[in-house]
Amino acid sequence: MDLGIKGRVALVTASSQGLGREVARSLAVEGARLTICARKEKPLADCADMLREMGAEVLAVPCDVSDEKQATDLVARCIEHYGTLDILVANCGGPPPGAFLDHSMERWREAVDLSLMSTVYLCRAAADTMIANKWGRMVLMTSISVKQPIDGLILSNSVRAATVGLGKSLANELGQHGVLVNSVCPGYFLTGRVQSLAKKNAQATGGKPQDLLDKWAAANVLGRVGDPDEFGPLVAFLCSERASYLTGAALAIDGGLCRSLL
Repeated sequence: MDLGIKGRVALVTASSQGLGREVARSLAVEGARLTICARKEKPLADCADMLREMGAEVLAVPCDVSDEKQATDLVARCIEHYGTLDILVANCGGPPPGAFLDHSMERWREAVDLSLMSTVYLCRAAADTMIANKWGRMVLMTSISVKQPIDGLILSNSVRAATVGLGKSLANELGQHGVLVNSVCPGYFLTGRVQSLAKKNAQATGGKPQDLLDKWAAANVLGRVGDPDEFGPLVAFLCSERASYLTGAALAIDGGLCRSLL
């Protein structure tokens, strides 16, 4: 299927590794022109090299999207470089695990800045251009925890839910301008973050990381942890011409982990 986004300009944040990298790769397959970012320069450069080897045009910008100025400047650099911005995939790292009493107020503020305000900054900076173009796609990457809270991830459970509320509200406001906004809620994929969570949990409980990965795999209908390359094509579809009647959704891609009806 031709997704109709060849030549479109896409900005994918936190895209040097994990699910963000797979999104960038899937958009490159469709012929999008890319801006990617990450805090660490070496993984960012490696990702840019991989995408260029695929034939993609890539602008790589080191950036911490939890910082308002850096996030706003990132969008401005993308627009200056390409002359426009059509697609925004707002991704970020997840807040640290722990129970309610484990976290200081400062850690709560950091989680809000990382998982909510970064998305606010990016969407605000991108919205004017998309409205002027009367075409745009915003995809907010969150977590299955917004549909089914996960024990030991109270920061993610709380703050990412606010991101989905933001996405739904933006969809309502921007739809009249041809700008579609959707959220994606991944379950357990074999990324560095999931492996890190398994390792930290094992250290706290005296267990083995693989035992926890096996437990997560058994909890969903398919009985396995997802491969990151299964994630990118869904986001690419949401960014496409083919998703022209889809907005305001929060789509779970979790192997059937979430058992709710909606």
